[in-house]
Amino acid sequence: METNFIDYVKIYCRSGKGGRGSAHMHRAKYMPKGGPDGGNGGNGGSVILRGNRNYWTLLHLRYDRHAYAEHGANGGKNKSTGQKGADKILDVPCGTVAYNAETGEYICDVTDHGQEVVLLKGGKGGLGNFNFCTPTNQAPRYAQPGEPMQEMEVILELKLLADVGLVGFPNAGKSTLVSSLSSAKPKIANYPFTTLEPSLGIVSYRDGKSFVMADIPGIIEGASQGKGLGLRFLRHIERNSLLLFMVPGDTDDIKREYDILLNELTTFNPELLDKGKVLAVTKCDLLDDELIDMLKATLPQGIRTVFISAVTGFGLDELKDVLWEEMNSESNKIAAIATQESIVHHDKDYLKLREDFADDEEGTDDYEEEDFEDIEDLEDFEYEEDE
Repeated sequence: METNFIDYVKIYCRSGKGGRGSAHMHRAKYMPKGGPDGGNGGNGGSVILRGNRNYWTLLHLRYDRHAYAEHGANGGKNKSTGQKGADKILDVPCGTVAYNAETGEYICDVTDHGQEVVLLKGGKGGLGNFNFCTPTNQAPRYAQPGEPMQEMEVILELKLLADVGLVGFPNAGKSTLVSSLSSAKPKIANYPFTTLEPSLGIVSYRDGKSFVMADIPGIIEGASQGKGLGLRFLRHIERNSLLLFMVPGDTDDIKREYDILLNELTTFNPELLDKGKVLAVTKCDLLDDELIDMLKATLPQGIRTVFISAVTGFGLDELKDVLWEEMNSESNKIAAIATQESIVHHDKDYLKLREDFADDEEGTDDYEEEDFEDIEDLEDFEYEEDE
């Protein structure tokens, strides 16, 4: 099924090659031996990633998988420098990580609006012959070729940026909560794995304040080893400043389900333990007050817990208060800064990358064949008369 949420894309990038320097020799009227006047070649364009908060998926790159920067122009006579090749700028959502598709090596991370990272640098233009003129070689008839272009297949991976990330088993009520608190309309049904792609909702709070909540597809035991939807969506949790664990009130053991969820996150990335955490016991419209009081004695220790029902609205105001307090607590701000500064991106398994894109290879292999001619034009060696 086609979806507009694309968080994983493979593109072919190529920077521009540098222009050749000119070996032109100048001659004008009354200047029979004008000497060398060949200009330098222009620099090739670079391929640049730029953060853009107006994008929230990589959909625009899915159908534009070739990023070509322009080549630098060759140098001319009268010491004219060739034109610089235009850069190719790729706008990506904030939170995009780039990897080398061939080796799986981490390249860069774009997190801020307007942040620019040079993915492939353009080739430098060659020097014209006037640069090589010396007292013992006053008429050099050679010039430098430009530096060659660079090319690479790149994997772009999006990790959603949100204030609150929802963590829970399938059918825990995550999508229902997001639809109740925001204007987002995720798919809701009474079967597991209804949510197959993350969605964002903006939750309104008091005095015009708001925060962003991310609905992440359900996690099952063993997700950190690739079971269920596996690692594909666990990465979106990494950039959330606060984690909201959601366990249904009608489950057999709330503490056990919370421990399983916490263990999966810890196995995936131990740094997630440093994030702020809140537990929401959902579907409380199925429980009476007496049963809620009994459940409070079985809850996990060391985490703030709120009983809610997204259907009836029970506890939602209290939940928003708790989330806002936790997000703005001093400890959570310090942890967020520490996590941002110490975030480590591990290289990917290139065999796994090839597996992921095995059915998606068409459109990235039909590279343009370029003419790599570095021989000087014959006219560069001719003497021309200026009228």
